[in-house]
Amino acid sequence: MVNIDDFVKRLETLLDYYGLNASTFADKIGVQRSSMSHLLSGRNKPSLDFVMKILEVFPDVDLYWILIGKGSFPKNNDDNLEIPVSSPTPIASNENIGTDLFSSVETNEEEKKEIKKASSLKNENINFEDDEIEKIVLFYKNGTFKTYSSYHKN
Repeated sequence: MVNIDDFVKRLETLLDYYGLNASTFADKIGVQRSSMSHLLSGRNKPSLDFVMKILEVFPDVDLYWILIGKGSFPKNNDDNLEIPVSSPTPIASNENIGTDLFSSVETNEEEKKEIKKASSLKNENINFEDDEIEKIVLFYKNGTFKTYSSYHKN
């Protein structure tokens, strides 16, 4: 199984190497920026689709390096990486299903609505005099973010 913390460190190495922030990287490989943020924060695990998009857009990335840290980055075509082949092991129960590298990245409907609403407000002049602040989101250059929500008693 892929160690998620190590995977994130290798992903951050990619960002540094190419001089990209998380948002630009997400745009380049064609995934939602929130998916990238959730992955870097450890909230979600990388999907197979996510890994394959990295390999398609960045040919210097070696599959085994990004997944398990074997090999080198940038990819050295002279490397002959030997990967031990073992016989498949049957799964004894369903408890491991959905916890591996290829689990799907989920975005709930509320997040999608917030993203759409925020993008529609992007270039408008907004008068905040009579409005209460409900949520503040801080985005950091490393692709992470923090959300602060106000508490309302009803």
